[in-house]
Amino acid sequence: MLALGWRYRAGCVAVVFQQCLLVAIGLWSLGLTGLAIDYIRATVDPISATPQWPLGLRPPESWSPRLVVAAIAGAILFLAALHTWARYIAAVRAADLTQRIVVQLRSDVYEKLQRLSFRFYDRHESGSIINRVTGDVQGVRLFVDGVMIQVIVTGLTLAVYLGYMLSVHVPLTLACLATTPIMWFASMRFSRKVRPAYQRNRAASDKLVLALSENVQGMHVVKSFNCQDREIAKFVAANEEVKNGKYEVFRKLSIFQPSIGFLAQLNLLILMGYGGRLVLQGELLLGEGLFVFANLLNQFATQVGNLANISNSIQSSITGAERVFEVLDAPLEVDNVPETPRRKAMAGHLRFEHVDFAYQPGKPVLAAIDFEARPGQCIAIAGATGSGKSTLVSLLPRFYDPTAGRVLIDSVDVRDWHLDDLRRNIGIVFQDSFLFSHSVAANIAFGHPEATREQIERAARTAAAHEFIEQLPDGYDTIIGEYGCNLSGGQRQRLAIARALLLEPPILILDDASSAVDPETEHEMLDAMARAMHGRTTLVIAHRMSTLRRADRIIVLDHGRIVQQGTHAELLAMPGYYRHAAAIQSARAHEVTAMPHFGFSNLREVV
Repeated sequence: MLALGWRYRAGCVAVVFQQCLLVAIGLWSLGLTGLAIDYIRATVDPISATPQWPLGLRPPESWSPRLVVAAIAGAILFLAALHTWARYIAAVRAADLTQRIVVQLRSDVYEKLQRLSFRFYDRHESGSIINRVTGDVQGVRLFVDGVMIQVIVTGLTLAVYLGYMLSVHVPLTLACLATTPIMWFASMRFSRKVRPAYQRNRAASDKLVLALSENVQGMHVVKSFNCQDREIAKFVAANEEVKNGKYEVFRKLSIFQPSIGFLAQLNLLILMGYGGRLVLQGELLLGEGLFVFANLLNQFATQVGNLANISNSIQSSITGAERVFEVLDAPLEVDNVPETPRRKAMAGHLRFEHVDFAYQPGKPVLAAIDFEARPGQCIAIAGATGSGKSTLVSLLPRFYDPTAGRVLIDSVDVRDWHLDDLRRNIGIVFQDSFLFSHSVAANIAFGHPEATREQIERAARTAAAHEFIEQLPDGYDTIIGEYGCNLSGGQRQRLAIARALLLEPPILILDDASSAVDPETEHEMLDAMARAMHGRTTLVIAHRMSTLRRADRIIVLDHGRIVQQGTHAELLAMPGYYRHAAAIQSARAHEVTAMPHFGFSNLREVV
């Protein structure tokens, strides 16, 4: 965080200078007020001490007392106007500095999030990530203006006040500041005690944001199970936990600040007793001595008391900064090797060589994966849920790197491909098709925003999406709701396929892409995609035999290992998972075909 402050050192120096200027103007104004008091007293009581004019600038003897007092009042008024103007400039500069820090820091965190591997997202909940970008960056900003700048300003201010008071009367200064070490010790102790409360409060805030995010995304599930009351109670509990955390901090702060104020009042009592005696003995002026001293002592106590706010800001900023810099300092587990050569062309020759992978050490998900796919081949990957199918294909675009072995494309390890070139040449359709709140055309062209409308429509036709798009209110210009809420599952899936095909990639990955479409649409889509797959290496994760039988070769996974390989006919001829799954699907299809008619107009839709 100090390095961050150094990065904005020019703005920080300007803010500190302006704050010090405000202190100087306030001190000058206070000194002139004390001078006016002493001058009035000397005028009324000639035997009292003579006022000490600053810099030896005495008014002309011809001036009347009224004119002298008016001149001093005019100078005080001028300084007040100057202080107001300087305070405005300082506030604007400080706001500009802090907002530049917040905007840049948010951009840095967001940029780093785009480059982090999926392991980071596996370890952190979405609520925590959202809070880091929105709320926690404010904590880092608070360190710059609420801690670093305030420490410098407070330190300089205390030094100036202390120097002025020592110049007035050394023993009185030491007596009045006797409680200062106690204030300092109390501030440091408070800082240590309040930090765990801030950490617990940030964790509670993450839970609150997560509860809100999950509820909004899963509203259909909540309503369908009539669980609104339970979700409300869960949110209220999370909200209450945040409130209790805030209350814990405020309770400690409300105890600490009055305690500091009480010590400051003790200092004033010492001043009134000791300083009053000095005035009566003629050793201290009433205005420039006791009056100015009392105000400086009050300001001094305020600055020492401000240490509580600084301590509070330190803990708040550290708690937020730890989470922000956890993102900024997170290692890029998947990154380009230095001076990685750029390769634009890709034939699509794939090979997995003895590949192992584990999300957590000692818990393998894939083991000894070894197979090859030549350009233009379609390789289907089958297996029970949790067998590692999606994990296997995620190694190809380097969403993760294997823990052992190599994944090769065109005889080059994928870790030696530039990430931009690698992922530009791989089209992916995920099992859960995510769409953005934008037009249909923009969603299809997401990976290729320069695509023409003709290219977009051609990709949509290939994905069997053109007909339903044309029936939308504004066709390709129809705005898709959040998460594609105004489209069916099959429609979302076909748009995702069109989005992948628009890139015309030499490698195509379909992660159970036909799971959300009815059999008739699947038949049309597979026929169209067969033409799109021509000349491309395709990896298809599928469960339906209608999809699997179209593959050139089928790989069957079981607990992360390849247990069977072959064509559809070859696997049907040998015992194992594949023949068993095919028999189950065939039996279910036979049962549905033999069902009596229940008024459905099209039995294929039932199937």
